[in-house]
Amino acid sequence: MKSPPRIDSHQHFWRLARGDYGWLTPALKPIHRDFEPADLAPHLAEHGIAATILVQAAPTEAETLFLLETAAATPFVAGVVGWADFEAPDAPARIAALAADPLLVGLRPMVQDIPDPNWLARPDLTPAFAALKAHGLVFDALVKPAQIPALLALLDRETELPVVIDHGAKPDLTGADLSAWRAGIAALAARPNTVCKLSGLVTEAPPGWREATLAPAVAQLLACFGPERLLWGSDWPVATLRASYDQWLATAERLTATLSEPERAAIFGGNAARIYLTKRGRRPAA
Repeated sequence: MKSPPRIDSHQHFWRLARGDYGWLTPALKPIHRDFEPADLAPHLAEHGIAATILVQAAPTEAETLFLLETAAATPFVAGVVGWADFEAPDAPARIAALAADPLLVGLRPMVQDIPDPNWLARPDLTPAFAALKAHGLVFDALVKPAQIPALLALLDRETELPVVIDHGAKPDLTGADLSAWRAGIAALAARPNTVCKLSGLVTEAPPGWREATLAPAVAQLLACFGPERLLWGSDWPVATLRASYDQWLATAERLTATLSEPERAAIFGGNAARIYLTKRGRRPAA
């Protein structure tokens, strides 16, 4: 049986002159420049990756519209995970307007940057989440370990909302105690409407990280979610602060090498197509 097309489930583009990337300062010198489709295309071609999911990097609807325009002009972008103001009184209407573009496949508030660790549990956000479900959109949860309890509270209410946990919920891989993160991941994985991205781990590791630095976290994600609920993503170009596209992909492939070929094919493409591209977006050719 032919393997599904390979999909990078998490990558970014940005143009600094747009001016709404508050986190992207000159201190992040290696990535403090424009990143466009032509910069990513050679990496995709080298590794036989047919498509990507383009993810927001600024908390503005203007950036989401920019990404949708970019996606429309970039055949390898299969879908966009954008941003909307979930707190706005007219959040459902705003989400409906964005969802009029079929290339929008999900939304992602930048929860990791919100000071209130319980923000996701706020009941006044319910209309926004209802709008996601009404338009067939996925919720990308960009959370750190301290925000997992609030995400679990949200999941208590939202049992039908498809939730993608970004970057394995960002475990601290600098040598910290991972017990709370492990328990949180197990609790999240127990909710059947969750899946998780195998992405963003290298930037949680120290400079000079080794495969062994990431192995315990990857093992926990595999044990809890299984290969049928993990999606590989590059987190390019953010991940290049710690590793090249080639290095992270090769590391992820080695850390999943004991799986069967169908299981690896699911992690590196099939699951992303199922989660993001069943109702919306454009599926890559098989």
